[in-house]
Amino acid sequence: MNFGLPPPDFGLFSYFYAMNFIISEAQKAILELYKEEVAESLINIQETRKEFEGQVTIVVFPITKISKKSPEQTANEIGEYLVANVENVTKFNVVKGFLNLSISESYFLNQFNDEILASDFGVYPSNGKKVMVEYSSPNTNKPLHLGHVRNNLLGYSVSELLKAYGYDVVKVNLVNDRGIHICKSMLAWQKWGNGETPESSGLKGDHLVGKYYVIFDKEYKKEIEALKAEGQTEEEAKKNAPLIKEAQQMLLKWEQGDEAVVSLWKTMNEWVYAGFNVTYKNLGVDFDKFYYESNTYLLGKDTVDEGLAKGVFFKKEDGSVWIDLTADGLDQKLVLRADGTSVYITQDLGTAEMKHDDFNMDESIYVVGNEQDYHFKVLFLILEKLGKSWAKGLYHLSYGMVDLPNGKMKSREGTVVDADELIESMVTTAREKTEELGKTNDFSEEDKAALYQSIGLGALKYFLLKVEPKKRLLFNPAESIDFQGNTGPFIQYTHARIKSLLAKAEYTAKSTIPKDGEMLPVELEMILLLAKYPAEIEIAAKAYSPASLANYLYELAKLFNKFYHEVPPIVKTEAGETKQFRLNLSKKTADIIHSGMLILGITSPERM
Repeated sequence: MNFGLPPPDFGLFSYFYAMNFIISEAQKAILELYKEEVAESLINIQETRKEFEGQVTIVVFPITKISKKSPEQTANEIGEYLVANVENVTKFNVVKGFLNLSISESYFLNQFNDEILASDFGVYPSNGKKVMVEYSSPNTNKPLHLGHVRNNLLGYSVSELLKAYGYDVVKVNLVNDRGIHICKSMLAWQKWGNGETPESSGLKGDHLVGKYYVIFDKEYKKEIEALKAEGQTEEEAKKNAPLIKEAQQMLLKWEQGDEAVVSLWKTMNEWVYAGFNVTYKNLGVDFDKFYYESNTYLLGKDTVDEGLAKGVFFKKEDGSVWIDLTADGLDQKLVLRADGTSVYITQDLGTAEMKHDDFNMDESIYVVGNEQDYHFKVLFLILEKLGKSWAKGLYHLSYGMVDLPNGKMKSREGTVVDADELIESMVTTAREKTEELGKTNDFSEEDKAALYQSIGLGALKYFLLKVEPKKRLLFNPAESIDFQGNTGPFIQYTHARIKSLLAKAEYTAKSTIPKDGEMLPVELEMILLLAKYPAEIEIAAKAYSPASLANYLYELAKLFNKFYHEVPPIVKTEAGETKQFRLNLSKKTADIIHSGMLILGITSPERM
């Protein structure tokens, strides 16, 4: 980590920033020792590596140009000056060109009582900026699956991260509710549905519509094979199969406003929306605004006219409109077909402008899988070339696909990992594993249900969020629900353990220091790690990645368990300053776990 960042303007203490007093003291040392003033940027400070004594390290190599001495000699001279002249620097050691400094325990104790224990520790004020996060963006021809789950959890958590960092956040969902894929489900329902509804079938609406998407694919493949048997190539058979022609005709009727087709489309989409809403609720995600492709697919044609007028686009002889991005290392891109109909990039250009007009946000984040990396490079570059001042604030949060131990998912073949079934399975596994431990015998049935839901969803969310978004991941449900290791349930269990401890000790808040002002090494470790929480929010928010925050919370939970086992039993300790100090450490740990996990969309049970 780089500890040379400027301090935040909200005045809260964080170890990440508090060590910046070392920078000014090092500047004084250099001026005194080498008679030269240096800029803050020359003083590079870092967290001391765990194998060396100390808390903060100065990298002295850049300073040797001024000292005209070896790195070791320079480090020793600066170290001696700081120990002699700075009250809170107690010792130093030198490892090659690295000066490791030990800071007094009293410094950290004072900061713990004065800053970390404050109720607003880690709370960033408004930064006056608005950001839009667009996520989910499902198709209305099938239910949500495991890939959608990663998208939704990532979008929600990034939104909560940015809120925590001071942004005004708008969560939006652009629903892909039109196109040939929708017509496939509609046509199959017309042919083989026999009037089936969610009510008559007992299926969630999105599952019912997805069922007919799968039926269409199976029947379509039969027609393809039949045509191939008659001598057509596979390519010819795919184009000539009667079902695909009927689906294309249905799409044309929809675009022409055919009353019967539009009515069926509305009915089946309403089934899907109702189903999606149940899944969203179970996942614990929400949205401030829904956009629908059926309302936006004609957008962008004005933008094309604007681009032609500005010379950004060019028209070919057949009347199609293109942009040449070869000079930017890309290719030529079609933005309007010869017949005047839109392509996806046209719609996205228009939708981007509409969203900005609606909300006037400073930044806009698209949470979309990495198979669309090229599309967003082109989209953002076109908007910049069109002179849209807000285009610089656009960002594609690209994420990797989710694999399973038994292979990839295929939605057309009905072999996807359904989101609803996955959630149900996670909750069931949480119930089974929790009951094995025998710790819920005194819970009411209602409390048990809430606990299993919290643990199951916590396991799922944490497992998917602890991995950097760009990385492809292998999701193993059994591995995710474990009360040991880097899992959601382990962190949740730590929180519940602390809450139980505080209840037994009848904890009340009171600032204090340990008896004689001395701390065990693990207690100092706890303060240092707790102090990093605001910085961890900043790091995760700037990277649009909940992974670093998730792993910080795991390290905090792991360290608390070490602390819990190394200190004498807190509840049995005689009342006094030391007991109160340890209870304060425990309480703050629980608070940070609770608030950090909420950013990830995970609840922390009071007891488990």
